[in-house]
Amino acid sequence: MATYVLVHGGGHGGWCYRKVARLLRDAGHEVFAPTLSGLADRSHLSLSDIGLDTHIQDVASLLHYEDLREVILVGHSYGGMVITGAADRAIDRVGRLVYLDAANPINGQSLVDVAGPIIEATRPFGETIDGTELVLLPHPDAGMFYGVTDPADLTWMAERLTSHPWRCFEEKLDLRDEQAVAALPQFHIVCTSTLATRDPELVDGARKAGRLWDIDTGHDLMITEPEAVTDVLLLVAAA
Repeated sequence: MATYVLVHGGGHGGWCYRKVARLLRDAGHEVFAPTLSGLADRSHLSLSDIGLDTHIQDVASLLHYEDLREVILVGHSYGGMVITGAADRAIDRVGRLVYLDAANPINGQSLVDVAGPIIEATRPFGETIDGTELVLLPHPDAGMFYGVTDPADLTWMAERLTSHPWRCFEEKLDLRDEQAVAALPQFHIVCTSTLATRDPELVDGARKAGRLWDIDTGHDLMITEPEAVTDVLLLVAAA
């Protein structure tokens, strides 16, 4: 039995992994899909002090308090920043990292550094509430921004997406042991459409190592292609 911790991206919550989590559990594995502070079912928390480091601590604390070991730590989109930092904080509890159409940062980078044009494009449509700059504001068709087209999925997402503090995207990753994180086995599940935007050296190296899969779907591939994502996550556990 493998243990998966599924970390969502900006504006989402643990809810976005519902289909994948069910399939993994049906296959006999243990699954945690936490919601990061200030989002979704934790949106009642104050947003003023929430940044990337807060979300890293959310995940590192989960690993500690649930006493999880050899975890397959999965991060979607902005969640790639979070799982990289969480692995650094809890290196003895993480067995593998999976980047799910995610940011692949190095020490000292922010999400803006990694995915500047995409994430910067959301900023003009944000707003400042009680002194906190928020982006990815929810609206009825917000799911389309994430490549979702199915009407039922769009409705489901519209009821659950929440705004995200911009500070999280500007805050830089501060690793304590970059070499230890780099030594962890790393796997990549990406959307076919994003391959051309990724570091060619990283893509080529991961593909040659048998650690890269691409799925021809929208960015929220855990929603649009849960079976395909689950199949690859099971391969990661067996690798």
